Amino acid sequence: MSRVKKIFHGERTGYIGTLDPFATGVLPIAIGEARKFIPYVNEAKKTYIFTIVFGTETDSLDIDGNVIGASECIPSLKHLHEILPTFLGEQSQIPPKFSAIKIKGHRACDLMRKGKNVELNARNVRIFSLDLISESLEQSKEATLSVTCSKGTYVRSLVRDIADKLGTVAYVKSLRRTQSGFFSINNAISLEKLQKIEDTSTLMSFVLPLASPLDDIPALYVSEDEARKLQNGLLISVEDDDTAECSNVLIFEKFSKSFKGIGATFSNGTVKAVRMCSLN
Repeated sequence: MSRVKKIFHGERTGYIGTLDPFATGVLPIAIGEARKFIPYVNEAKKTYIFTIVFGTETDSLDIDGNVIGASECIPSLKHLHEILPTFLGEQSQIPPKFSAIKIKGHRACDLMRKGKNVELNARNVRIFSLDLISESLEQSKEATLSVTCSKGTYVRSLVRDIADKLGTVAYVKSLRRTQSGFFSINNAISLEKLQKIEDTSTLMSFVLPLASPLDDIPALYVSEDEARKLQNGLLISVEDDDTAECSNVLIFEKFSKSFKGIGATFSNGTVKAVRMCSLN
């Protein structure tokens, strides 16, 4: 994050979601004013491509961990195909002990490294799709899959559970996030490429409009005066049947079409500011 901050001349930055240390792929970064709206970005679905290695277990469930177990049982392609549909839909999942989940203010992974026992509660997650992309089970004991899942799903836990159902153990060799809600790897830029860009206009061409990832929230267009009132913490009244029942709306100035922030609408026709851009 410090390198991105430097590239954008000291602008404050924040990231949306997290990636495991060994993982690659999409990591959306909010710059400047965009940081205010991180909580409103829809991360309901994420897509990953990952490679499983069967027959070996590590304490972190990934390639960076210490080997703690082994099994001679390597599943057949047929058996693997048969059990994948059983993981679709909502299910209870126990997160990896080596994770950033906090226990009494301390990250579980930090407690594990100090030799302390960690017990994490199961959480409900949803698997929307789970597909086998390629396999070389006979040669290298590996299989590569694609999964689309809900926010909060741990692929490492999914791999652990897949292996358990197959009567063996496994770890994640590689993990790449290709989609995080609105954000796709097809539109992403690598940090290395970003660091090589010197022209400011070229640099800004990779920055998305602030409201783009908030497009699942209805829009409300107001006058310049009304937008300024909201930015100053005042209520405004509107007559808009389309937004009357919405809890949150995106506020745009109607003439310039510029994004001003997020407001909340009420049944009496009033709107109040929830999170607004700074006054210009």
